[in-house]
Amino acid sequence: MRSRTGGKLTKAMALTAGLALSVVPGRAVWADNLTDAFIGAYNTSGLLEQNRALLRAADEDVAIALSALRPIINWAVEVSQNYNRNSTSAGVVRDEPANFFTGLTLSQLIYDGGFSVLGKQSAQETVLATRQTLLDVEQGVLFRGADAYLRVLEQEEAVQIRLNNVDVSSEELRASQDRFDVGEVTRTDVALSEAQLASSQADLAVERGFLAQAQAEYVNAVGKAPGRTQGLPGLPNLPRSESEAVALAQRNHPAILAAQHQVRALDLNVQQQRANLGPNVRLNADAGIRESYDNDDSLEDATIALRFEQPVYAGGRLAASVRRQMAQRDASRANLLNVQKDITQGVVNAYSSFQAASASLRASTERVRASQVAFDGIREEATLGARTTLDVLNAQQDLLDAQLAEVRSRTERSRAAYQLLDAQGLLTAERLGLAVQIYDPTLYYNLVKKAPAQISRQSRDLDRVLKALRRD
Repeated sequence: MRSRTGGKLTKAMALTAGLALSVVPGRAVWADNLTDAFIGAYNTSGLLEQNRALLRAADEDVAIALSALRPIINWAVEVSQNYNRNSTSAGVVRDEPANFFTGLTLSQLIYDGGFSVLGKQSAQETVLATRQTLLDVEQGVLFRGADAYLRVLEQEEAVQIRLNNVDVSSEELRASQDRFDVGEVTRTDVALSEAQLASSQADLAVERGFLAQAQAEYVNAVGKAPGRTQGLPGLPNLPRSESEAVALAQRNHPAILAAQHQVRALDLNVQQQRANLGPNVRLNADAGIRESYDNDDSLEDATIALRFEQPVYAGGRLAASVRRQMAQRDASRANLLNVQKDITQGVVNAYSSFQAASASLRASTERVRASQVAFDGIREEATLGARTTLDVLNAQQDLLDAQLAEVRSRTERSRAAYQLLDAQGLLTAERLGLAVQIYDPTLYYNLVKKAPAQISRQSRDLDRVLKALRRD
């Protein structure tokens, strides 16, 4: 991992953004904002840890592919018995004695038509594809954190509006009761006010249930319970037009880049399988001690051989392997086209959603203003006897609906803005400038790409990295 401003292994940075004192006396808690949600989601995501481990596995595939180009040395012990019988000139028939061999064996690839080199290059392209997939997963994790924060904020505001509505309904019930006591209204008006209060209390209970659900999702997405929220953040920088957003997404979205690397990896796989149709040359050698069980003599034995092989017939397996890789490559090319179209559609959808949410917010704000004026006027007219209790309750409900619509429109506009960043491939910790240790995928790769031996210094460095990652 590397710091966003560094590039070296450092201790975790202290997260100070968003600290505030609670309004509850004697109790300090985190005051959460959207940045806190991003940071928590990034630092506690098991999904990110899972995909980082998958990336490290892909890194090891490069080392495994490289090892095919290096000599293979083994210590071997062999006991052999030849069951051929030799006839001597005297006509005596005897079995060959059993032999014992111990020593070192060596096998070195000399030539395979580029099969092993192409395998390494394909593994490297797969690593690049997996890195982009990790970034795409990171976007999903961060957007979920943002969505969880916005939902908590939305439900908190909705609960507050419902609480205010309960208070207003209680006041209306008292006013109706007072007017009934002096004979200005009937028992029906009082009953209407009682029904309105009961409905407001029920709606408040439902809204509190939704808030509890939103808080549970926040814990899951961010890794801790929400503190006192600090309200909606400012909108991020967004493209000025839909075409600009689409062009940016086609250049930067990690899903597209991952698909492109996967196409290149499979192109190399096709070339690799074609190279497998040609000859290969390997050097084999062994050196050790050979003994025979029929006497106490031992022989220092060494052999060296250069082996040339050319496939002639393998039951059709080799040609089928080439065709299979070609089919997978064609499938990856088709997938790339699908991914590009899906990303374009996602950007268009997100851009239009943001525009619609912005327009809806403007309309909802005007609706709240007008509904508030209407409610205040109708309630005043009701005190003068020019309006009925039902008129007041209807106006109250209209104002409530307008306030809730405004809250949801404002939240939806923020959600659509970050969804647009996600659709463009820009919702990453590095681009957002989060105060976190940003995972550096090249650190582990640079340690393993040359396939260090288990007893090397680089292998010991790897052991320390794995220990830091809490891995065995």
